[in-house]
Amino acid sequence: MFSFVQKTGSRSLSVLRRFVHNEYITTTENNGTREITLNHEKTKNSLSLNMMNHLIEAINKNKEDISLRAIIISAKGNVFSAGHNLKELQSSSGVDQHKEIFSKATELMKSIILSPVPVIAKVNGFATAAGCQLVATCDIIVCSDSSKFSTPGANFGIFCSTPGIALGRSVCKSKATYMLFTGEPINAQEAYESGLVTKVVPANELDNEVEKIIEKIKHKSRSVISMGKEFFYQQIELSLFNAYDLGEKVMVDNVASKDGQEGIMSFVEKRKAKWSHR
Repeated sequence: MFSFVQKTGSRSLSVLRRFVHNEYITTTENNGTREITLNHEKTKNSLSLNMMNHLIEAINKNKEDISLRAIIISAKGNVFSAGHNLKELQSSSGVDQHKEIFSKATELMKSIILSPVPVIAKVNGFATAAGCQLVATCDIIVCSDSSKFSTPGANFGIFCSTPGIALGRSVCKSKATYMLFTGEPINAQEAYESGLVTKVVPANELDNEVEKIIEKIKHKSRSVISMGKEFFYQQIELSLFNAYDLGEKVMVDNVASKDGQEGIMSFVEKRKAKWSHR
């Protein structure tokens, strides 16, 4: 971890940057944005047990710190993630390890959903199998126009059952079943049209597009975004009427919150809101 003071005209702007590197991921944190980069190209950024443990730790680290506003998951190389490391799933590794691997993958996906801040996938390459699952689980997905997505497990005798959970909640049934049954990849434009990704941009515009999205998020109250994210994932699994019942309570709680009232007063008084983020 290191910090420095950046001179801006007559002002001194104190900027805190954090940089953490290990064999599997690189994590940088600056101005409320944490970027976690998969950095194990020799296994095509596979979601090995070690990789997943590091990802979970990086996602959950200081997640209640109100200075944290967004998390980016990106990858080094032309493969975002090839999915599970199949070497860890050989019969010689034993059923107990196989159970641990899939349990850890579920923990990873839950950590994204339960993160109080938006998690954005920044994809520039191939996301396949559990790597596609990782992407589909993120809140917002921005990819380059050369990216591809697939769930090819059936090609190797291992149907992409758990990746299909995230995929089936992101795209229409016929697109999900096509990907799962044929193993064929879809390109970036098909992923956008099917609802798997949020935006498609040229590779050289990827960083800028993600930054623009994060800047829009940072102009909102962290506590309100956190409350809204939690409610969104709760209600999506409920029946329509039960979702409305829960929604009523959440809206009342939101209105009663400090930032809820600040937002209302800033609108009434025609001024910029001063969020407490609490």
